[in-house]
Amino acid sequence: MAKEKKVGARAGHEKTMQLLEMLADEKQDCSVSALSRRAGISRYKMTGLLASLESKGVVECAVESGQCDEGCAVLLGRKLLEHADRLGPDRSLLESFPRRHNEAMYQAIVVDARPVIESLALQHNEAMYLTILKGDEVLFLDMVDCRWQVKAEPLVGKRFPFFSNAAGKVMRAIDSWDLLEKIAKRWRRGQLRFPDLAGFRAELETIRETGVAVDCGGMGEGIITVAVAVRDYAGKVVGALTMLGPSFRLLGERLEQEIIPSLLLSGELLSMKFGYVGRDGGRGQQ
Repeated sequence: MAKEKKVGARAGHEKTMQLLEMLADEKQDCSVSALSRRAGISRYKMTGLLASLESKGVVECAVESGQCDEGCAVLLGRKLLEHADRLGPDRSLLESFPRRHNEAMYQAIVVDARPVIESLALQHNEAMYLTILKGDEVLFLDMVDCRWQVKAEPLVGKRFPFFSNAAGKVMRAIDSWDLLEKIAKRWRRGQLRFPDLAGFRAELETIRETGVAVDCGGMGEGIITVAVAVRDYAGKVVGALTMLGPSFRLLGERLEQEIIPSLLLSGELLSMKFGYVGRDGGRGQQ
């Protein structure tokens, strides 16, 4: 009997994974009827499975209307891993989940962020980037350049240690201090020098309070980066809007009164596109 239950549970997990795969492959809103046909199960069972996954926070859908939102598939990889323990003990099934869903998430972020960085670059005439975390590094994912003759070399596709720039600092500011200490130990075994921990902790605490990071010189002499985080519906940081330029243009009143307020507003609006409701909404994580 126990063996039969175990086999049944595994079959249920496999059906769950099949459903999640189908959701992630959809390019538009998909109906419960269409999903049930593809999965080879009844509409009734499909509705129940979707409702169960929705209650566990793995997907978001409107079962009553029979529609599943494409947005749940965009962030599916992250949500699935976050809630892996809720799907049952057979975690090995997760190993078969394709990595392409993370890439789809990044593509979705680029699409939504592109108009924002274009607007900021036009408004401030400074180079704007969309950046994301890749492990302990920051990947410069997309860029809109400025119109000045004096400009930095484009950094799209390049990676830098998170502690060397404003983007990495603002994205790491919400991490636990234990995690950051472990990361620091790893970097100290390498060639690059990690910042003094006490000073770095104080800097990150300030960034957490203000919501903006400013780094001077970490990307090169005379180079300043300014960044704000972009969050998803769960309050998780999925990227950062990052401005990069020379110090003679990004210091003083212009930085404090023009650039920082503009970046903060843009970061908030872009986060809202991903479902983030802000600190007062009770859903964001600080």
